[in-house]
Amino acid sequence: MSNQENTNQNNINSTSELAVRREKLNALYESGKNPFEITKYNVTHKSLGAIALFEEKEPTLAEGETVSVSIAGRMVSRRIMGKASFAHLLDGEGKIQLYIARDGIGEEDYAAFKKWDIGDIIGIEGHLFRTRTGEVSVHATKATLLSKSLLPLPEKFHGLTDLETRYRQRYVDLIVNPEVKKNFVIRSQFIKFMRNYLDNRGYIEVETPVLNTIVGGASARPFVTHHNTLDIDMYMRIATELPLKRLIVGGMERVYEIGRIFRNEGMDPKHNPEFTSIELYEAYADFHDMMDIAEGIISGAAKAIHGTYELEWMGEKIDLTPGWRRLTMVDAVKEYAGVDFGAITDNEEAVKAAEAIGVELAETADRTWGNALYACFDQRVEEKLIQPTFITMYPVEVSPLTKASPEDPRVTERFELFVCHSELANAYSELNDPIVQRERFMKQLELRDRGDDEAEMLDEDFLTAMEYGMPPTGGMGIGVDRTVMMLTGNDTIREVILFPTMKPEV
Repeated sequence: MSNQENTNQNNINSTSELAVRREKLNALYESGKNPFEITKYNVTHKSLGAIALFEEKEPTLAEGETVSVSIAGRMVSRRIMGKASFAHLLDGEGKIQLYIARDGIGEEDYAAFKKWDIGDIIGIEGHLFRTRTGEVSVHATKATLLSKSLLPLPEKFHGLTDLETRYRQRYVDLIVNPEVKKNFVIRSQFIKFMRNYLDNRGYIEVETPVLNTIVGGASARPFVTHHNTLDIDMYMRIATELPLKRLIVGGMERVYEIGRIFRNEGMDPKHNPEFTSIELYEAYADFHDMMDIAEGIISGAAKAIHGTYELEWMGEKIDLTPGWRRLTMVDAVKEYAGVDFGAITDNEEAVKAAEAIGVELAETADRTWGNALYACFDQRVEEKLIQPTFITMYPVEVSPLTKASPEDPRVTERFELFVCHSELANAYSELNDPIVQRERFMKQLELRDRGDDEAEMLDEDFLTAMEYGMPPTGGMGIGVDRTVMMLTGNDTIREVILFPTMKPEV
């Protein structure tokens, strides 16, 4: 049978079963047992907690003594054997076996139970015991239908394996592939760890606008929307950098925000148009301090969540033990691409050196030493960085918000953190000279005029804030989704976003 025939047959079966389930629901309505009228159910234990409790008490239970529980969840399997049945209940912790017999819950309730369906939400009261096969189970004394499932779950032996369906219907994915939930538990643990880490260092968590009249803080295309009352177009934020630095000017010396960012760009295993980042800024600090914080957060989270610094990601063994390598971009290109930009001072010579190894500059980029260096790194080095590595001292051309190095004004005090050829963090010694910042913004406007729609806009209010005086500041952004990809061993961002962006079904 072809895949199309299989699909058609499944659709027919689903339609037929849907009709049967609706008939069962109508029968419940007519008998005055509408499950949707139940507003609350008393849950005393979760599945794994109940099992652990019984295993703890079992050795000391006296003859006839029992451990009573009341649990609730989704019935995901059932085996009816005449006057008794076994089933499995799935709740927020895991699964537990149920033993439901006519003698235990009564003849009428048992007859009703046999009409329930896989996927129904049920409540079970009873006591724990161990079956002859050794499985801790609940011997039911009462069974309650709490919610009727009108759609059948995917066929049990094949489960839900189609990636498009998994991402579109994450709710079904979580039911039939319970291991998927672990990704999002780890995500929550990581975010909690970051908050605790920064709160303990005296940072304040803040919230800044999602809708703005100007976009800035990153090189990216924005989503555009319209404010009806004000009758103006507005942009969804592409970064939180500029409002957070305004707060530094205002005297909030350590701030951070964990929030959603929106960039109207392509989608691939590392990119989703809507993603989560954390940005943090600390007055009187620099990019070296940000390196220490990045290393502390990510290595500390790995140790706290997994109990080890060693992880596997994208087929590589990653060692997050603190003491990560720090390498300037010039040294990285020399080591991995064989071109020594430290020995080159002329712009044209730098461009020719890049072209000699097959590297081409972007059409809108000036033919400068800095752009040639960055192009060589981007096209020849990044893919080779496996173990955690801080790449530092980025060219000024690609770092418009960053303070230039006092030793070499061609480069800036900026780093990006790479693990397994993926960027996880980006940080600066923040530019705080409003005159130089205006010059950098004007250069970005030139790029926009040349057709670079990812170049930054001129933000006059941000320049006004800087003119009041901004202290030396270290700032950093960490990609939450990519870091969670690493912590969970996933190679696509869609596995760590509950509801990734999808093209509508036709």
